[in-house]
Amino acid sequence: MTETSAPAGARFGVRAVLAAVGLVLVAVPFALLLFLVQDGWRPLLRADEGARDDLHGYAVAHGGFVTAMRTLAFLGSAPVYLTMFAVVAGWLLWRRRPRLALYVVVTVAGSSLLNTVVKHAVNRARPVLPDPVAHENGLSFPSGHAQSAMVAYSVLLLVFWSTLNGAWRRLAVTASVLMVLAIGFSRVALGVHFVSDVLAGYVLGAAWVAAMTAAFGAWRQERGKPPTTAATAPD
Repeated sequence: MTETSAPAGARFGVRAVLAAVGLVLVAVPFALLLFLVQDGWRPLLRADEGARDDLHGYAVAHGGFVTAMRTLAFLGSAPVYLTMFAVVAGWLLWRRRPRLALYVVVTVAGSSLLNTVVKHAVNRARPVLPDPVAHENGLSFPSGHAQSAMVAYSVLLLVFWSTLNGAWRRLAVTASVLMVLAIGFSRVALGVHFVSDVLAGYVLGAAWVAAMTAAFGAWRQERGKPPTTAATAPD
């Protein structure tokens, strides 16, 4: 073992531990939310029902608000993400970065599959409202839009982080956070998800990104590549 390889291995070990800690920190809130939803914890149900009823009352009386929420929901929909990440993956392949392209595809597509599995395991019905302003099929927990938004904007930040500097990084983070929050809010405002569905989507999405980033980072290290930094995707 050379003098340089030992510090590299030590740094990778530290990052692996940090990734594991981060995964646990986001997985625990999801497990707690799942337990509380399954158990029918009254304070959580009251919060869910209160937000649903208040926002629905506002939406019924404000058509412009509904249009804005539908626009946000469309921006967070599968067709938009499919097009966007097909372009990103194609660009990465053109730049001869196949490992990073594979990371993008697996992380984004795997998140959708994970959401479907968890929804069927939990089997929570969507909110039921008189005079609904939107209709959605399928199950409710966790919100696919919220999870996809968390995964999509996290992946975009990780992929392009090294190309941004200073104010551009702050702008990218701020815009990403606002979009993730706005897309999640739109699902509650349209009456197709509860607040707890959206929160669960956020934390499950964050856990999935942490897990995939750690897994691809480990693969990179095993193939003899230098370890990645904490703020970059595993190329």
